[in-house]
Amino acid sequence: MGKVILVTGGSRSGKSTYAEKYFQKKDDILYIATSIITDEEMRQRVQRHKDTRNKKWKTYEGYKDLHLPVNEFQGSGVLLDCITIMITNLLFEENRDFENFKSEDMEEIKRISEREIEKLVNSVREKNIDLVMVTNEVGYGLVPDYKLGRIYRDLAGFVNQYTATLCDEVYLVACGLPLKLK
Repeated sequence: MGKVILVTGGSRSGKSTYAEKYFQKKDDILYIATSIITDEEMRQRVQRHKDTRNKKWKTYEGYKDLHLPVNEFQGSGVLLDCITIMITNLLFEENRDFENFKSEDMEEIKRISEREIEKLVNSVREKNIDLVMVTNEVGYGLVPDYKLGRIYRDLAGFVNQYTATLCDEVYLVACGLPLKLK
C-alpha cells in the first residue's frame, strides 16, 4: 500500500529537499507545483527547484483539481509542493475585501483547501502509490499585526492540522534535519 506523507517546516528549512529525497531513486514521479510565477525572484526560485530535481519526473503546474493529473498518471509516486502556496493562490484568486473578511469567508477557503487535499489523497490511495506533500509551518512566529497575515496563518494552521490526520507519516524539518511527528 502506498504511503501518504506530510513534510512541514519553516522557510528554507530543507523540507522540499527532504521530500524530493524520498523519491530520489525513482524516475516515474509526478511533481505537482502549486506556485504561480509573479516576478523575477519567483521565476528564479522555481528554476532552482527544477534544476535540482530528477529531470525524468513529470511536472504538473496548478493549484486546483490536483487529483485529475494523478488519475491520468502511470507511475509510483506523487510529490506536491506546496500546500501553503495552494492556499495563497485560493485566497487571492478572487478579488476579496480582506478588511471585511468574515469567518464564513475563511471557512470557505479552508473547506476548499481541505477538499483539494482529500481528493488528492483519495486518488493516490486508489492507485496504491506514494504521496509526499510539502507545506510551510507558519505558526511559530509572531502574531501578524495585519489582518491578512492573521487570516493566512490561521488558514495554513487549520489546513495543515487536517492534512496531518490523512497522513501515515508527518515530518517536521528544521536545519535540513527531519523529526518524525507521526
